Amino acid sequence: MLEIKTQFKSIREGIFLKGAIQALKTGAFIVLLSPLSLFAQTGKATAKSTIKYARGFAISYRGNYKVLSILNYYNDQTDTLRYLLLDRKAAVPKGFSNTQVIRTPVKSLITMSSMHIALTEFAGAANLISGQGNFKYVSSPLVRKNIKAGKVKEVGLDGELNQELIISMRPDVLMVMGNPSARFSKYQTLVNAKVPVLAMNEWLETNPLGRMEWVKLVAALTNNEAMVNQKFEKVEKEYARLVQVAKKAKTRPLVITGMPFKGTWNVPDADSYNTKLFHDAGASYHWSKQKGTGSLPLTFEAVAPVALKADYWLNIGYVNSKLDVIAKDERFTAFKPFKTGKMFNYNKRINDVGSNDYWESGGVNPHLILADLIKILHPELLPNYKLFYYKQLQ
Repeated sequence: MLEIKTQFKSIREGIFLKGAIQALKTGAFIVLLSPLSLFAQTGKATAKSTIKYARGFAISYRGNYKVLSILNYYNDQTDTLRYLLLDRKAAVPKGFSNTQVIRTPVKSLITMSSMHIALTEFAGAANLISGQGNFKYVSSPLVRKNIKAGKVKEVGLDGELNQELIISMRPDVLMVMGNPSARFSKYQTLVNAKVPVLAMNEWLETNPLGRMEWVKLVAALTNNEAMVNQKFEKVEKEYARLVQVAKKAKTRPLVITGMPFKGTWNVPDADSYNTKLFHDAGASYHWSKQKGTGSLPLTFEAVAPVALKADYWLNIGYVNSKLDVIAKDERFTAFKPFKTGKMFNYNKRINDVGSNDYWESGGVNPHLILADLIKILHPELLPNYKLFYYKQLQ
């Protein structure tokens, strides 16, 4: 049995210069990525990455190779998927005969999610994307350009993967959405065909910086640690600065989030990165101490008493106006944020095919999401800042 032991072209090219100028005027910080952010494929890593926030992976540097461990936490147990990141010309060292080998620097990769695209683009490797699960979820202008040019193939999402196509493409790595409760054996056909299948669990991280820190995994794949470390540090410092700004707030307004779907109102629990963002932005959140599995499945009746007195309603879902909210359920009109108009959604940056950039570039720009939340909750603290991902529902 196989041993799996257990830039961006900018922040979106069209608004890059405008955003940079705004940053200079308002004090808000935007990660500046070169439009030509292609890394030098030297085959040798020039730096090492230290993991500070992410809990889901670890990298061990051992001479001329790296050992990547994906850590799956489930039911108080930790399983480990191990990968050998090895120079393209080097022989496999002893002790790794049953370990998946990823030759570095990778020259082609397949992504499954918007977040995978964002991580890859942040690392200057978006041009290496040769396949994507579903084109509908792509916001990146660079990747969309490559799709239009026929350089990227649509390979299907998990459960409907076109394995024959993937094998024929011979990617250096296939990124899939990891799930600690699912069996990795479903990818055995691909693994047997020498397609390295990399489980990406960034969505399980409890810290926005930990979620973003998976860019260092992509850096390890591309031998691009030095540049990624530098850019990550800039985001890290700006996030910390904004946290200090939010601490100056004189109040902590009560927020509710989300909307029911098929009778269930899922809200972030104590370990959600969204709960961390609310806290860092100076908000009060009713379920901030309640443990769960990332989210809490509640009923309308459980959320309504909080919503009736909440100050703000955030992250409302697939709605663009107050009329859309009423169409979902007229009972929402009784909520205090509906009456006061303090309803803000993360759908300001949706492209012509319906892809929401909040779910893509937002993952590697937690400082911008935090700035948006501070501006919404405490506008006096960032008087000249303009919302980037959020907009107020009218």
